[in-house]
Amino acid sequence: MPTLRQLFLSNNAQTTNFPLLLEIERAEGIYMYDKSGRAYIDLISGIGVSNLGHSHPYVVNAVKEQLDKYMHLMVYGEYVQTPQVRFAEKLVSLMPQNLQSVYFTNSGAEAVEGALKLAKRFTGRNQIVAFHNSYHGSTHGALSVMGNEEFKQAYRPLLPGVSFGRFNNVGDLNMINDQTACVIIETIQGEAGIKVPDASFMNALRNRCNETGALLILDEIQAAFGRTGKLFAFEHFNIIPDILLLAKALGGGMPLGAFISSDVIMSALKENPILGHITTFGGHPVCCSAGLAALEVLLNENLLYKVAEKEELFRKNLTHPAIKEVRGKGLMLAVELESFELNKKIIDRCIENGVITDWFLHCSNAMRIAPPLIITHDEIEKACEVITEAIEYCC
Repeated sequence: MPTLRQLFLSNNAQTTNFPLLLEIERAEGIYMYDKSGRAYIDLISGIGVSNLGHSHPYVVNAVKEQLDKYMHLMVYGEYVQTPQVRFAEKLVSLMPQNLQSVYFTNSGAEAVEGALKLAKRFTGRNQIVAFHNSYHGSTHGALSVMGNEEFKQAYRPLLPGVSFGRFNNVGDLNMINDQTACVIIETIQGEAGIKVPDASFMNALRNRCNETGALLILDEIQAAFGRTGKLFAFEHFNIIPDILLLAKALGGGMPLGAFISSDVIMSALKENPILGHITTFGGHPVCCSAGLAALEVLLNENLLYKVAEKEELFRKNLTHPAIKEVRGKGLMLAVELESFELNKKIIDRCIENGVITDWFLHCSNAMRIAPPLIITHDEIEKACEVITEAIEYCC
């Protein structure tokens, strides 16, 4: 009989020639357990998904309760489904006044696609401004606004009319003009290796969009829900987007995305043509139940307010001559090393010793630190000991 690993390699489509091949049988809190029972500290939260860790009982119970009521009923937007309504109501209550209409999707990339369509439809324009080293997903539209040619050149032609500026460079904002439908930008760049912009740049961007009538789309698919110490990362910069993109932690571990805008802007999808954006499974009731439960835990347990001190503890413990820089915001950090080769050796050593981390698509010499927000001080110190030992071993 073939092993599970052999079946995985033969029957499941592969995205690299070197998958990690960890067989995880269960997960709880910040830990994942393989088939031998060995525990691994999850320092990447499934790439920004598991803000509450794994299998949080309140979220699991919400999923079970909804399963007993119903699962899929109808394509999104036709039936009044309690989990969608209650989750949207809660999200809107936490948003600035102009972000009042929620369109649920299955994923972040689909939220990007919907937002780009919405901006074109509402403005009647067809030009888009994005930024170098950005990452917004891998579907064709999302790939078109990715700022890394290496990952997209094999799939051209992509969307026309997309221009790229330099992130955090005020001078490049002049490319935004009266033909620009939208500017799409990560509030904090993720796959670029956690690049935090200056407040002056973000405010200049907001002002330039106001001047030209371009819609500002903020991609917070990685950065939202307390990851940076604020519920939403744009709160650090005192600006408000025209369209906000959410996913990853939005679903509390279930697949869910959303683009959120004003009633006026979102109404553009209702006519000329009708059904301007359609999804079968977007806003799945089980996913919305999980997402609402996760958000309630995040708020009720005040997890946001403990993020800054945990960031400081990581920074205090990650000091080594081989570390060039630790940068980021909250529990969205990058540890920059000399090269990808060194970074990969350290990451592999960490995994061997029970700590899971990885690198960034557009910054392969930096290590990702993005643990569940529930990680304790003792667990942070333990993880940092493993990382430091790996650095010593590999240098």
